[in-house]
Amino acid sequence: MQVIDSHTGGEPTRVILNGGPDLGVGPLTDKAYRLATGYRTFYRSLMLEPRGQAAMVGALVVEPTDPDCVAGVIYFDAEAVLGMCGHGTIGLAVTLAYLGRINPGTHKIETPAGVVTIDLVDSNTVTVKNVESRRSLHDVSVEVEHYGAITGDVAFGGNWFYLVDPSPIPVNTKNIPELSALAISTRKALSAYGVRGDTGERIEHIMFYSPSDRPGIHSRNFVLCPDSTYDRSPCGTGSSARLACLAADNRLGEGEEIVQESVIGSHYRLSYHKNSTGSIVPMITGTAYVMAECKLLFNQADPFDHGISL
Repeated sequence: MQVIDSHTGGEPTRVILNGGPDLGVGPLTDKAYRLATGYRTFYRSLMLEPRGQAAMVGALVVEPTDPDCVAGVIYFDAEAVLGMCGHGTIGLAVTLAYLGRINPGTHKIETPAGVVTIDLVDSNTVTVKNVESRRSLHDVSVEVEHYGAITGDVAFGGNWFYLVDPSPIPVNTKNIPELSALAISTRKALSAYGVRGDTGERIEHIMFYSPSDRPGIHSRNFVLCPDSTYDRSPCGTGSSARLACLAADNRLGEGEEIVQESVIGSHYRLSYHKNSTGSIVPMITGTAYVMAECKLLFNQADPFDHGISL
């Protein structure tokens, strides 16, 4: 299986170019559903150790159904198939450029959440025009075991998020273990209280915000992903959900740009435009770097061929 690894703001992406399962024909959403329901062992074997690493996201390249798109892609981590992935789209764009499949300029990529537009600025810098994003619920409170009441917003940015601002715990690197524990407990509380997306989707991503101590930074975030690892980047779909909340609260004007920092100090430039539906269209600019080009091997005699699952 041929793969290329990159990182976007420290968050790894593994692009699978060939050797993946036959997901049949039809809409990309159907292919993503088949991957999620029929090939869990496959995608976990790519993301879990010893082949994978914590926080890695896979990007399975498939033929797009939209002829205007240069590629179709299905994203996943060790626990879930994702509708969209911002850092992964930046990493995919840089990988396609590395392969000579795209040149600087504007291109479209098809994802299960919809078609996104990328602007490849140079070999490492990409602006993603994401899918429509919106806030669904405002000031939703849940009782979290050992922490008490937590209040946040539910918003969609390609995936569903629960966003808490300000964070009950300061967002910094020394607090990553405690932030992770709080986020996992918060996700459990949301499930117990029945807090879900608009059509019953589970909320798998939790985001906490604190001020940054660096000049020119809007805020610093901590993001828990479905596999219960934290996002090293500021999270593209989470930043899109964040923009939807800022727009709904009139805290950020249309076209105004901010810099969002991750818990490890990497950053995205963010802005948005309004559309006629009442949602927003986020713009995310970040950088990615190719780290490895390799062939993955599989051996049924290997006791950890499917990954280490604890």
